[in-house]
Amino acid sequence: MSASTEEVLDRLSTKIPVRINSTAALVTDTDKAAAAIDRQRARKHKEKEPSSRKPELGPLRGADRQDLVTTPWELLGVFARATTLARQGRGRGLAEHWQGLKYCQALATGPGDHLALSEEGQSPELSYRAMQARELGRAFGLAVAERTVRNRFPEHMVSILDAEAVLLAGFARSGPRPSLGARPRPDFFIEAWRPGEPSHVFVVTVNGNHQKATKRTAKADRSAFKQLARGSERAEHFHLAEWNATPCLLMSTELLAPDGITVNALQAPGRGLLHARPAAGRGSADAVLSERNLTYAGSVKVPAVDGRRERIQDGFLIPRKNLGWYGQLLARTGAAGQLAFAGAGTEIAQYLTDKQGHKHYEQQTFAGSSSVRDARHKIGPTVYVGTDQVFRLNRIRVEAFSGIAEELYELLVKGQVEAYRNRAYDLRDTYPTSTTAPLWGPVSFGNDGTVMALRILPKRDDEESP
Repeated sequence: MSASTEEVLDRLSTKIPVRINSTAALVTDTDKAAAAIDRQRARKHKEKEPSSRKPELGPLRGADRQDLVTTPWELLGVFARATTLARQGRGRGLAEHWQGLKYCQALATGPGDHLALSEEGQSPELSYRAMQARELGRAFGLAVAERTVRNRFPEHMVSILDAEAVLLAGFARSGPRPSLGARPRPDFFIEAWRPGEPSHVFVVTVNGNHQKATKRTAKADRSAFKQLARGSERAEHFHLAEWNATPCLLMSTELLAPDGITVNALQAPGRGLLHARPAAGRGSADAVLSERNLTYAGSVKVPAVDGRRERIQDGFLIPRKNLGWYGQLLARTGAAGQLAFAGAGTEIAQYLTDKQGHKHYEQQTFAGSSSVRDARHKIGPTVYVGTDQVFRLNRIRVEAFSGIAEELYELLVKGQVEAYRNRAYDLRDTYPTSTTAPLWGPVSFGNDGTVMALRILPKRDDEESP
């Protein structure tokens, strides 16, 4: 029997632990999977050299390996914030950051009181399973990656950015629609930043799978190992300043693991350090960003390591002289994402280059395709402005709201990114940390001033009970 709407909302706001698997054994199993992939490619494609992957992979450290205790709604909130500028439907909010709403009934408490797929979540339509693995895999993987970066830089703000949206500004291939083609690349960047200081950048890959592993299943058959091995290849295609200077986090989520949903996590070291930006004028995040035509083919010089000779490989390399430009790019793309999360329209365009989709956001869209910043709610002491989405959950009308603190929104609309970052940093500890709020059901508060909330709407006068 399906849970009632009230039960679903209560479940969404309940904190439940998520299992994290990050051990030396996982590194060994991933290395074995990588070797098997190389052997298979050698047989099929006559490739003599093994694929390039991130060196020095290891497990997470200390507290990063502990269970992630969070609510299902917070997980969907992490996913929503990270996908506002995704190029799947490009529906300016309605088709992008609301896509996680379809998983409102997919998560519940499972074995050992850990988070697992609910009965509804375990029986998606066949064509739906790949989408569920990709999207929920991203939600869980990003939540673990975000916590890891916060643990390492507790006095910093943390921003998650879609890698494709960022890389288009410097590496887009020519054509009627700018794209990165089939070049392997990471899924996300995470920037840990503090005003006036150099930022730290992490490369992140995230995957999910529905493999029904049991405690008796042969480890070598598990999809997670292959996903981590391939994620290592994709992470190896991005470098700041020089080869192997950028830290990475690799995530593979097993949605049907025997002990509940399990995030398999590995890392590789690196500084990932950018240049500090001026507070105003040229070089600041307030300045309009110029596009670059950076080299992809043969751009990365790899020294002789692990018995392999010195070589040149393809990759997204940000040359040292362009690190300042890349920092501007991250800050401005992040600002565009914040506005998109709040349902802004043409105001987003000012932060994106043509290759990133400036014209797409500059134009008015057709009816039903866009979110509009037309909602305003006071939640706790803060007034949030944003956009809403009304849908039915078990035939009951439910409203979802996403927005940003009004003060921060006004700074972004005016193009004042540096002022926004300073103010967001000052206010970071003033927002609630609760999982619900008066007049609302589940709520996800971000320390960057964003919020995503859900509630049941009152029945209309003309609405009959089901």
